[in-house]
Amino acid sequence: MITAAGTGIVSAVPMELLAAIRKRVAPSDAIRVGLIGCKGQGWSNLTSMLKLSEVQCTAICDIDQAILDQRKADLQKINNHPVVYEDYRKLLADKNVDVVIIATPDHWHCLQMVDAMSAGKHAFVEKPVANSIYEAQAMVAAAERSNRIVQVAQWQRSQQHFKDAIAFVQSGKLGKITATKAWMYRGGTEALPVRPDEPIPAGVDYQMWLGPSAKRPFNRNRFHYEFRWFWDYAGGLMTDWGVHLIDMVLLGMNVDLPKSVTAAGGKFVFPNDARETPDILTAVYDYGDFQFTWEHNMASGAGLYGMQHGIAFIGQNGTLLLNRSGWEVRPDKQKDVPKMEAVPWKAQTDRGLDKHTVNFIEAVKQNNKLILNCPIEEGAKVAIASHMGNIAYRTGKTIYWNKERNEFTSKDANKLLKPKFENGWTMPSR
Repeated sequence: MITAAGTGIVSAVPMELLAAIRKRVAPSDAIRVGLIGCKGQGWSNLTSMLKLSEVQCTAICDIDQAILDQRKADLQKINNHPVVYEDYRKLLADKNVDVVIIATPDHWHCLQMVDAMSAGKHAFVEKPVANSIYEAQAMVAAAERSNRIVQVAQWQRSQQHFKDAIAFVQSGKLGKITATKAWMYRGGTEALPVRPDEPIPAGVDYQMWLGPSAKRPFNRNRFHYEFRWFWDYAGGLMTDWGVHLIDMVLLGMNVDLPKSVTAAGGKFVFPNDARETPDILTAVYDYGDFQFTWEHNMASGAGLYGMQHGIAFIGQNGTLLLNRSGWEVRPDKQKDVPKMEAVPWKAQTDRGLDKHTVNFIEAVKQNNKLILNCPIEEGAKVAIASHMGNIAYRTGKTIYWNKERNEFTSKDANKLLKPKFENGWTMPSR
């Protein structure tokens, strides 16, 4: 049985639950965490970590005062009394912070993680790791220089049914795998109406929110959740859902970067709405001995193989299908005879985010990055692959990667390797 997309989507843990399960620990055993970006996913990441009694939230940072006030009040319910910051650099200077969670919009990830490394902090970084290929590589370099622990929040790598499915892919039972697919059909999406610019809301440090991106008037379409549909800050559905699902393909096939990428799509579903990123997109990646295809569609929820979102490994003997609800294997047939034994649907049984944060905290305690389920190198790899798909779409060309020169063979594509940092912010080196 295959179910819809919602299963596995993470949500914040209620304070009442945390209060019931947390125990007193000695101050010397505490892991002191600072949260940068407190609204949605950052709060989910923090509350997951707070299931571990040794984790104490000692600092929080956001550009929205209303959110800071709410989170401070929430944390006081579990006897955590964080210092409140509006500038992340002040949080990084706080000696009562050992670990930072970076859950800001994508265009901030690189600067904040690199600065965290310089400050000697360990980091748990939201996906995608960066908003460009150059920034992702700079983050890997910064982590290598600092020797700090960096986990990327691609929590599917910690969830057992994903591990089991990937192990089956690598067992060879599917036979030679010549094609793979990943997709997200985001049915139920509504148009984002064009809105006029407006005054900056009270309590919001909008200039800090913009950071290194282009200076623009405040528009709520570009703020909080909706930022992901604008190239200044993110990469649309490709880097939102795509990095999670494409990650499983790269992991299963044990590959790095493709030889070439071709993409086609556009704003076909909502041609006149406010979004910049495509609502229909197909990207085809050539890895030399197999092909990978990404699809997203914001009109339909039907999806491929009866799955709204998922991953397919298509082998000579059968096809393994995987999503956040579970996995199965459908045999191919030769003259009506199955080429392999079917694997019936195996449902997910655990919370991937909780296992991922446990893995991260254990790596911090051991000071051992080798046990991380998603180190920065792996997060950067899938972010780069996802950005390649977007670059192929934006240039309208098949793009080819020159590994030796660390760039594309196309000048148009190379113009999109890194953004221009503005407003006095400086791009980190790689």
